[in-house]
Amino acid sequence: MQKGNIGVTTENIFPVIKKFLYSDHEIFLREMVSNAVDATQKMKTLADRGDFKGELGDLTVRIALDEKKGTLTISDRGIGMTEEEIDKYINQIAFSGVTDFLDKYKDNANQIIGHFGLGFYSSFMVSKKVEIVTRSYKEDAKAVKWSCDGSPEFTIEDAEREDRGSDIILYIDDDCKEYLEKAQIEQLLQKYCKFLPVPIAFGKKTEWKDGKQVDTDEDNIINNVEPLWTKTPSTLKDEDYKNFYRALYPMQFDEPLFWIHLNVDYPFNLTGILYFPRIKSNLDIQRNKIQLYCNQVFVTDQVEGIVPEFLTLLHGVIDSPDIPLNVSRSYLQSDRDVKKISTYITKKVADRLNSIFKEDRKQYEEKWDDLKIFINYGMLSQEDFYDRAKDFYLMKDVDGKYFTLDEYKTLIKDDQTDKDGNLIYLYATDKEEQYSYIEAARQKGYSILLMDGQLDTPSVSMFEQKLEKSRFTRVDADIVERLIVKEDAPKNELDATQSDNLSEAFRSQIPKLEKAEFIVEVQSLGEQNQPVVITQSEYMRRMKDMSRYQQGMSFYASMPDSYNLILNADHPLVKRVLDDETKAVSEALKPIESEIRGQQARVEVLRQEQNKKKYDEITQEEKDELAASEKALNEQKEKKNTIIADYAKGNKVVHQLIDLALLQNGMLKGAALDAFLKRSVELI
Repeated sequence: MQKGNIGVTTENIFPVIKKFLYSDHEIFLREMVSNAVDATQKMKTLADRGDFKGELGDLTVRIALDEKKGTLTISDRGIGMTEEEIDKYINQIAFSGVTDFLDKYKDNANQIIGHFGLGFYSSFMVSKKVEIVTRSYKEDAKAVKWSCDGSPEFTIEDAEREDRGSDIILYIDDDCKEYLEKAQIEQLLQKYCKFLPVPIAFGKKTEWKDGKQVDTDEDNIINNVEPLWTKTPSTLKDEDYKNFYRALYPMQFDEPLFWIHLNVDYPFNLTGILYFPRIKSNLDIQRNKIQLYCNQVFVTDQVEGIVPEFLTLLHGVIDSPDIPLNVSRSYLQSDRDVKKISTYITKKVADRLNSIFKEDRKQYEEKWDDLKIFINYGMLSQEDFYDRAKDFYLMKDVDGKYFTLDEYKTLIKDDQTDKDGNLIYLYATDKEEQYSYIEAARQKGYSILLMDGQLDTPSVSMFEQKLEKSRFTRVDADIVERLIVKEDAPKNELDATQSDNLSEAFRSQIPKLEKAEFIVEVQSLGEQNQPVVITQSEYMRRMKDMSRYQQGMSFYASMPDSYNLILNADHPLVKRVLDDETKAVSEALKPIESEIRGQQARVEVLRQEQNKKKYDEITQEEKDELAASEKALNEQKEKKNTIIADYAKGNKVVHQLIDLALLQNGMLKGAALDAFLKRSVELI
């Protein structure tokens, strides 16, 4: 019997492993099973080379639970170990500098294990004692048993084992009893080991008999030793890819749009399958669906850094031996191979999309509404992807027709170029809500895009930067005559006083809406156009929309919505209101307007005099005189506005026109809507 101390430079190796690997302690099972698979694969290699002449036999790796003994055993029929090999590989840990170790690796269990070759020692995260019973494949090799109770002391003694291979027996610690539960082990095997290249058996398959589930004689193999990504694409059918998708995501009920089979061996090794799922909205809920493997061993589903950010929305599998198990974010951000992989995947995805577009445009158009969120995200977040995607990016109009960027530019350049030479792209975000605006634009011969996707708002700003002399305007951002300005607007024939009085009559009767402000203006729009139109500034609305996506723009989100209520001075109903108002209030307003003109003149004179002086040269008496004149002017204006408001309050046409404009924009609700309905009946 041999006794000795494990070759480490600190007595604290096991407390360190326990403490700093504890947050990730479930990976012990991945390490144990991976080691068993490695030993089995080595056995196959020796047989293939002719270095082993015997029968390979059953190479299944077996996992066994014994709740009574409190053990979890991982058994293989791999190459096994001699006593000398145990001493070399198990007892001598190439480990030094515990302080550097703690500082550098305390936050990342995977990194510790991968970096120091401590895969086997991860077993001590969950075990109070670990035994290895092993026998080498070599002729005349004797079985040996290694045992360690979590201190640096170990024992090696002779043992009984009829066959080659190893049993790793973990005596599960009292605070880790969940690893003696069948369901927990099944879950971990499914997570980490379901695609390992050697059969993994955990218990027996069950069947329903005499009213209960009973074990059969057949092994319960938990893994698929030849997952789809390891096979040659030309041998696979569409149904194979769809079945594999269902196996990966049993709770994903929609079929994928399509997939990309990755297979590269230079300048790095990479295989995998990436699926485009159907996503219409919520970006975040779909993340972390790509599983990263290293030689069929599950590493992580946190693939940021390996896969470009916009492609983290995809589902699927990437397998690369060039991405080591000690995967960490800092490592991924600095590793050149990983950056090459990211670039390769971006190119591969762009090439695949481009080939589908060219080979079957009809099918591509049918999938565009689901695809667009990926492509918008990629173009927004990655400059080189924009350059690739601009050729297969589609614009969809409100009639459901699709155009490439170049095709659409050709379509609209004759009719939708303004007087300054800018190409105006008109768009709607909701066909139903913006119906009347869309129809008004159609009648002008304009084409309107439908941009109702989650990332269309930030994409609009991107296209304005990328496309030369181009501007995007929502179809309800202004009256139709001003959406694409081709000549100077016709002059309003009303004088300033008439325009002000008419504006005030309507402004005073607009109902108070939460977080909404209205600016009333009078325009000559022609008799055939609507009497009252509500529009919203393209700039302000877009800034508010963008604030949902970009940090630092919350200022815009907190601002009220700003609307323009435009009165058509040419419409008979608006003319009628103006005539009626003039008859009703002109006598009462005459003295007030005369006073206003006098006060305005006085205020103007005082301001001009003070503007000629420096601020500290203006006397307090002069300041007080200007303040008194401004106050008197405002009092007269308020008096005038009160008279106009009292008149407008009883004018049903004013209320009806305002409510119709609000109704058209979905802004008439509650008591105001009820009053409108009753008034409509009265007017009829």
